[in-house]
Amino acid sequence: MKAVVLSIGDELVLGQTVDSNSAYLAAKLAEMGIGCLYHQTLADDLPMITEAIRRATTVGQCVLISGGLGPTKDDLTRQALADAMDVQVREDPESLKQIKTFFDGRGIVLSDANRVQALLPVGATMIPNARGTAPGIQTMLNGALIFVMPGVPHEMRAMMDTTVLPALRQHAGSTKTILTTKVNTFGMGESAVGALLDGLMTRDRNPTVGTTVANGIVSVRVRSIFDDPEEARTRLEATVDQVTQIMGPVTFGRDDQTLAEALVQTLQNTGQTVATAESCTGGLIGKMVTDVSGSSRVYAGGWVTYTNEMKQSQLGVPDELFAEHGAVSGPVVCAMAAGALERSGADLAVSVSGVAGPTGGTEDKPVGTVWLGLAHKSGDGQQTQTSAIRVRLPGDRPSIRRRASMCALQWLRLHLSGHPPTEMTWVTDSYLKP
Repeated sequence: MKAVVLSIGDELVLGQTVDSNSAYLAAKLAEMGIGCLYHQTLADDLPMITEAIRRATTVGQCVLISGGLGPTKDDLTRQALADAMDVQVREDPESLKQIKTFFDGRGIVLSDANRVQALLPVGATMIPNARGTAPGIQTMLNGALIFVMPGVPHEMRAMMDTTVLPALRQHAGSTKTILTTKVNTFGMGESAVGALLDGLMTRDRNPTVGTTVANGIVSVRVRSIFDDPEEARTRLEATVDQVTQIMGPVTFGRDDQTLAEALVQTLQNTGQTVATAESCTGGLIGKMVTDVSGSSRVYAGGWVTYTNEMKQSQLGVPDELFAEHGAVSGPVVCAMAAGALERSGADLAVSVSGVAGPTGGTEDKPVGTVWLGLAHKSGDGQQTQTSAIRVRLPGDRPSIRRRASMCALQWLRLHLSGHPPTEMTWVTDSYLKP
């Protein structure tokens, strides 16, 4: 069985809303061994939606549609489906009952506008919506199963899980098992990752291997397609192991795991705590860490010291370091990290100071120059050891600040696992306090 996914809405076409529904639906189909031929995003245009539905039913055996089931005049999916089927719409008593029950439970009078949501193409059946007012629609056209769901993600997902997937399982029959996963990396560009994995990325290989980039994270995609589910799983995990071995310590997790989540997990496993001292990132490192549930057990706290005066008064950075080296330097971030370590009582401290742009760059320190510092106690706990690395980061101000924060998180991970920060290709220099 092959599928087509259609997403409806002006807000999607205009880029005002990111279409996360298509990715979710395609992933759910893949779990069942149903391949997706294509995704199509359509504006709120009746003839266009009608034609897209007709075409989808001529190439796919099932069509999943999200969006356009609301109560306003620009919600056109139900009428477009009726036009594609060459039938009229009618008010469905069961749909109307569900909508009325939803409103009665909230003490709201059902309006004529919301009553429109009870209209179904003749011959179609209602899909119950336990989380909203708009029922879904199930029907067939040209031998293809059609499922129409609301565009609201939590309503669509509930409907997909409770109604659509069970119906598809009944009709799909024997299918291949398609398993996918992502191995996340940070610290190397996509071309560098691709060069290392070149031997695994041939198109005739099964499982297939590819790369994708988002927010500085290079993820290695692995897809395994086999008749036998156990073989699909075994071959998938074997390829993941190969990817991890080749990429080494820059890998930090699978699928949706964030770098901060991986760091917090590592800190919890080692029983250590960390503090932060930030300048150009403005508290972003601390935010990333505290976004993770359970981070209170490993994050002692932090400082945002944007001016030299604050670095001096809050973290004890000697004034002469600014005069001799400048705020964006190895000696200064080492002093910042040491001050944070001493004042917080944490086991580790990381610091950052840089030129995030778009102004402030010089010939010696162009925009994107960032120094990171790390402080920790010696083996006997008597001395503070500090070191620093310089990275050159691409992008605009928000990108540089985000990547600098992620470099700090990754360096902490590398340090805890006994690997040098030079595993990150963005590192251009290092400094070890004498």
